[in-house]
Amino acid sequence: MGKSSHLGSSRGVGGSLEARGGASGSSAPPVHFSFGPSFSLPCPAVCLSLGAVITNEYMKDDFLIKIETWHKPDLGMQENVHKLDPNEWKNVEAVYIDIADRSQVLSRDYKPEEDPAKFKSAKTGRGPLGPNWKKELSKQSDCPYMCAYKLVTVKFKWWGLQNKVENFIQKQERRLFTNFHRQLFCWLDRWVDLTMEDIRRMEDETKRQLDEMREKDPLKGTSAADD
Repeated sequence: MGKSSHLGSSRGVGGSLEARGGASGSSAPPVHFSFGPSFSLPCPAVCLSLGAVITNEYMKDDFLIKIETWHKPDLGMQENVHKLDPNEWKNVEAVYIDIADRSQVLSRDYKPEEDPAKFKSAKTGRGPLGPNWKKELSKQSDCPYMCAYKLVTVKFKWWGLQNKVENFIQKQERRLFTNFHRQLFCWLDRWVDLTMEDIRRMEDETKRQLDEMREKDPLKGTSAADD
């Protein structure tokens, strides 16, 4: 899951982070996980967890948040999945996110019902995830799994604020990825039976709802955390 420097460092062109998070479950298209009236997420959380390019009209080329994602059927051991130039790759910090590790979750974000270390799927029998879940999973030939490799590039060129803002944004992205993918695993029974027709229908409905939100609803989403 993802830095052009690190969890927020900056070098003239900004900072990049590669974050990796693995989960057992279905290999269905990633976008459907977050949609649907019974388990929807605010638009910013969905977009920033899956992939997005955000710019700013005022700052123009001096501001950029870019999130690129690859989903691979492995446990997060591949290097440079995004095929960056070697000179660019050496400045990228790789961050490993373990969705079952509660120490990676802020106390204000923790919810017992969204803890993969406690959740057990009624439909698939998967979970809860113990401290050695990745080693155990690698030995199971009948259980699908994948890793989400996310490359996050942040650029905020503003004298006196660049380092602080880029670091802050990278920190929030890591927090968002951690919480979002913990939720995905714990929502397994809600999406594991979805068909592609279900997914397309939910995408259309979500687009309609988001268009309405932009028109009349106040801002919604995850508030930033300093801790």
